[in-house]
Amino acid sequence: MKKTLLIVVVLLAGLLHEGFAQDGGGVRLGIKGGYSVAGWQGETVKSFGDLLEYTNGSVQTRMRQGFHAGAYLSIPMGTGFEFEPGIQYSQKGMVLEGRVPGNAAEFANAKVTLTNKAEYIDIPLLAKVYIGEGFNLFAGPQVSLLLSNKVNVNAGAFGFSAYNNDFEWQNSQRKVDLGMSAGAGYQFQNGLNIGGSYDMGLTTINANANYKSYNHGFKGSVGFRF
Repeated sequence: MKKTLLIVVVLLAGLLHEGFAQDGGGVRLGIKGGYSVAGWQGETVKSFGDLLEYTNGSVQTRMRQGFHAGAYLSIPMGTGFEFEPGIQYSQKGMVLEGRVPGNAAEFANAKVTLTNKAEYIDIPLLAKVYIGEGFNLFAGPQVSLLLSNKVNVNAGAFGFSAYNNDFEWQNSQRKVDLGMSAGAGYQFQNGLNIGGSYDMGLTTINANANYKSYNHGFKGSVGFRF
């Protein structure tokens, strides 16, 4: 954790230094943040095998809602083309919900919900191409550093929670996730910008690849370029 935080501080300091130090090269500093939904792709259910024992396999997965926020640099590389490295805090994970079988349990709406609450530092390295005045397309690799990973267990019936607790889940999780990010956006002349992207992990969440599940998610951002 300490090494990860040190890396984050160094990268953020580097972005701020470059953004304010460059006065003639057209390098611009920006900030952005917004809403995100994240989930897992692949053999997700295997990672929560204990839940299946109680729900008889009646399990549904949902994407976890969260947010992201960070900073970036816009570095001109030619007419209509920019290189955009960035760093941002990002909430990821997924939700796995199972209903307890049986007539009485069904009547009581008894269910168990597991929520993976993962927190990452994303470092996207994006190539951005402008099409027209402000509309742009971007894509590139992304490195994600795991900051925190917990599982929330919530069990209840009749709409009330009978059990709710968080557990640390770090030992088997991959600390560095390699992936890709791609999307589209619009840059206004006053500095304001909006965008949407899809992130896809290319390495398994589990370090030992015991289950082949991968991070993925969508981000909607609002930002400002100084």
